[in-house]
Amino acid sequence: MSINLINTLSQPLRAAAKFVNHNEQASGLSTSRFIQDTGTCLVPKATFARSKADLAENTFLELLESAVVYFLPAIIGENLSRKIFSKNLDINAKQLVAVSAEKLMSQKNALNKNVLPVKAAIALSALFMPLAVFTLNYFKNLMTLNVFKSGDFENIANLKNKREDKSLQNRVRKSAHKNILKAALTFITSLGLGILISKKGANSKMLQNVSEAILAPGSKFFGNNKKAKEFFNKYFSLDFASQDGKLVLSKGQLTSCVLIGGAGYFGASKDRGKQNFLETLFRYPVVGFYVITGSELFEKGFKKLLKKAGKCKETINKDLEVPGFDKLEKLAKDLADKNKTSVEAEFKKLAKQKVLISGVPFLFSIGVMGFFVAGISNLFTRYRYNKDKKLQTMTQEFLKQKNISPAFKQFI
Repeated sequence: MSINLINTLSQPLRAAAKFVNHNEQASGLSTSRFIQDTGTCLVPKATFARSKADLAENTFLELLESAVVYFLPAIIGENLSRKIFSKNLDINAKQLVAVSAEKLMSQKNALNKNVLPVKAAIALSALFMPLAVFTLNYFKNLMTLNVFKSGDFENIANLKNKREDKSLQNRVRKSAHKNILKAALTFITSLGLGILISKKGANSKMLQNVSEAILAPGSKFFGNNKKAKEFFNKYFSLDFASQDGKLVLSKGQLTSCVLIGGAGYFGASKDRGKQNFLETLFRYPVVGFYVITGSELFEKGFKKLLKKAGKCKETINKDLEVPGFDKLEKLAKDLADKNKTSVEAEFKKLAKQKVLISGVPFLFSIGVMGFFVAGISNLFTRYRYNKDKKLQTMTQEFLKQKNISPAFKQFI
């Protein structure tokens, strides 16, 4: 590694380079990514926390959602489901479990009819992750009810300090229990289907088709349309991705966490009142889109702008790929030989480019998607609340001035 060359850099470039290098080295390490991404999301929300209950809720959600994304894929996919469902496969077939379904479906391999049902069963077991995200918001509501004795979002968001409505609290609690049970039954059903497919799929044409639809919906339904095939395979496949032969979270599974988890966000917020629902409606689509594909689009667009401007030519190749810090040392040596300069000087130039390419999207993530969205979301919630209160006051004054009968007021 080029750690010695990193140490030749001056501050603050050295610190920035070490930070980017650490992130690259930790890309496959769940603990490091968990700490970094949780901090990135939680710090802005904690900064703008409106009450102790609001801070506790954000902490609860960010910690557990990050745990689902960074720890459960390895636990469920690699350590449990893969071992359980593939135990009856021969050694060659077991190795194919980590191969993408799209690739397997394009090959004429006799083993595939045994492998695809197993992969589908493993994928269905991974529905635990989006269903877990779905339930977190209901568990959050129960936590706030039990710890802070509050079910009214207007109190939690410190919009107004008013007496808690017991009927509202009961409605929030009942809805939470119902939806958590619904998620549990859905997972049991998906797990049962996975077991059926793994046992009978190899000899059933119908279950083979179901397996293909679960694993590669684009290839299954849009085989003649390249763009549609790639889109649906990328964002709607429940199959795991593969890294060094191990099963890891895929883009499709991340999409399912955002979409199914989003249903939990909206449902749980609706239970606690209009302002909670509107705040979720404002914030979640923006954050959800950014999580699924927005960050990827921003990074790609930023690299295109740099390339078009003639910047970072040594580090951005024609496919917009950027070498990691572990490859910059060799690149610096090659450039030094070519340009008759020192390795340190070339490495410094490459390090600046690398930090720029990686740093701007990272700062955007913290600044815009973190602090700005959290801050503006809270601001708009208070604005909407004050506007509603003002409208209610004006309506009441109008009714009073016009001396409208109580029997007619309910229709206004």
